[in-house]
Amino acid sequence: MLRFEVSVQDLLRSRFALSPAMDLCSLLRSLAGQNRPLPRAWATRLLPAFERLRRETELDAALALHTPQSGPNFVAPPPRGLNQTWADDLAMIRATPLEAARHEFATTAAGPSAHDPRVRAVLDSTDAVSRIAEAMDQAWHELLATDWPQLRAICERDVVHRVGVIGEHGWATTIESLHPSIAWRGAGGIEVGFFPSVGNVRLAGNGLLLIPSVFVGNIAAHLEDPWPRTLVYPARGTAALWGEQETVPQPDALTALVGRARARLLLALDAPASTSHLARSLAMAPGAVGDHLAILRGAGLLVRARSGRSVLYRRTPLGEALVAGSG
Repeated sequence: MLRFEVSVQDLLRSRFALSPAMDLCSLLRSLAGQNRPLPRAWATRLLPAFERLRRETELDAALALHTPQSGPNFVAPPPRGLNQTWADDLAMIRATPLEAARHEFATTAAGPSAHDPRVRAVLDSTDAVSRIAEAMDQAWHELLATDWPQLRAICERDVVHRVGVIGEHGWATTIESLHPSIAWRGAGGIEVGFFPSVGNVRLAGNGLLLIPSVFVGNIAAHLEDPWPRTLVYPARGTAALWGEQETVPQPDALTALVGRARARLLLALDAPASTSHLARSLAMAPGAVGDHLAILRGAGLLVRARSGRSVLYRRTPLGEALVAGSG
């Protein structure tokens, strides 16, 4: 059992972020058989490129630093916020001092693959950081970049939903909604069950970093510097990606009434979302999404409101009733 001691100041300083590098590392571990198995369609599509990258680049040196639970900080640096990009992460990876990287090599490269002569030659080289960074960059562009806009939209919509829950129901409900193994206890305690680490973690007024991920199936945590104290949780909306049972209603009846594209949009709006988020997450053209949203809004099924620089759409009570009646 892991317990975070949380004060009011911690809640005020808690925030959300996205981490492309962390999700890339999770994907690589899955492809290497060290993590949650990928859906069959994803594995079939990505494994040939993954195996080729292992032969042609220094990717095996990066993989040697990973265990099923973790990896070195320098290939997945702490994200700064919701606008984090792979370019941001790559710049931080490349800027890692050699001595800091070698310290991590000594503590994380403990598996059998770390003793492979080819891997060892990379880890012991004076340009180890740049060689591993280049392999990670190639892996990003060949394995994840094409899907990332859609996956990022899933994570962004998750954050929009969580912020809405905070505003309506408070932090306790929000924290407990992240995963069934998380519980909010009285007197400012967050408990994470079924976690390999045991003990109390004090946030000391620095808050908690919350990161939605499309690749984690359970709760993960960062408890040591240079990361802030962090919980990584499964983003909402990844059930279809993983081939799991969806909890949203099936669109058959709704499709017959409003058409397939509009039915998909109505069902997707279980949390407020912008036109661009919907387009990315549903792989639809932004213009087509905008046209359909305008029709649904004109029919009284949606309303829209500005949130910062974005315009978010949500279902009206009539839209909710229509979706509920289609299940």
